Amino acid sequence: MKLYLDSADLREVAEIAAWNVLSGITTNPSLLAKVGQTVEGFMARAADLVSGPISLEVMAEAAAAMVAEAKQLKKLGEQVVIKVPMTAEGLKAQKGMHAAGLKTNITLVFSANQALLAAAAGGDYVSPFMGRLDDNGAQGFQLIQEIKAIYREYGIKTKIIAASLRTAREVTDAALAGADIATVPYAIFQKMVGHPLTDLGIERFQQDWAAAQSK
Repeated sequence: MKLYLDSADLREVAEIAAWNVLSGITTNPSLLAKVGQTVEGFMARAADLVSGPISLEVMAEAAAAMVAEAKQLKKLGEQVVIKVPMTAEGLKAQKGMHAAGLKTNITLVFSANQALLAAAAGGDYVSPFMGRLDDNGAQGFQLIQEIKAIYREYGIKTKIIAASLRTAREVTDAALAGADIATVPYAIFQKMVGHPLTDLGIERFQQDWAAAQSK
């Protein structure tokens, strides 16, 4: 399973990119607004930090307007993937976007039926929101399993991005459920890399080495 960073904070992008674990980035207008960043400013730097896909979201609601907005976003770099909401208009927009050579990530998916429609319309990626389902008493990993089973059964090439992840455990669940990609917030990456027993082991090695050198 590939790992993306879900962020618009360039400091976070630079740090996690330096770990050599990132395959891409996802962002959205809320994340950009949170750090006071423009799409243009973000892409100007992010594209130098990560070589993989960078998902940018359209804000238009009608299909034709989505396509027009997507074409403008694509001008920001070859890595751009267009995030489109899982709506009837978002599905309609797929034809125009692919005719323009754009790759798409159909987002805000909460059911296997929506994922099936997204793939049928030609979405390159589909983003089920695991965390929001878990927040509402459903099981996000089960949705990933269902989508994966359907896609495997029919040879569907649409990639599954496990999104809206709230905990490090949900990253593990996404991997076990068969997600192709997990897009992970910065705080969760920090939790993934650490473990108390790792810290204890390092401390013990240092103590033992220091004791050996003092003899």
